[in-house]
Amino acid sequence: MRIRTFILSWALLFGATSSYAQAGNLDVLMQQVFPTAEATYIGYESIEREDIPVSADVDRKYLIVDFRFKGNLPSTQTLQAKVHKVCMTLFRDQQLMQSLSESGYDMVSVAFDRQSQFDCL
Repeated sequence: MRIRTFILSWALLFGATSSYAQAGNLDVLMQQVFPTAEATYIGYESIEREDIPVSADVDRKYLIVDFRFKGNLPSTQTLQAKVHKVCMTLFRDQQLMQSLSESGYDMVSVAFDRQSQFDCL
């Protein structure tokens, strides 16, 4: 019984540490995407749509990384380039992408304001 409890405790601790490392890596990575004078990384939010069946072809669990620009939002063309920069930064970190995938994430979105978000494919 003690061994089973020890193994369960170790697994829970490792899982919590692994999740923290994933979040820490994501935060560090996103804070480096833009110069501080251009945009500020606010954080991320995990969304899980429990009303969608697991077997559905619709994205059920996704991550939103959130930034705020200093001043006004840039033009549409510039904004698309910024979204691309964030998405490519994420995609290049294969270890992070593998970890997110193993954690069940179907998609990552980028937000620059509270009204809209842009999906990474």
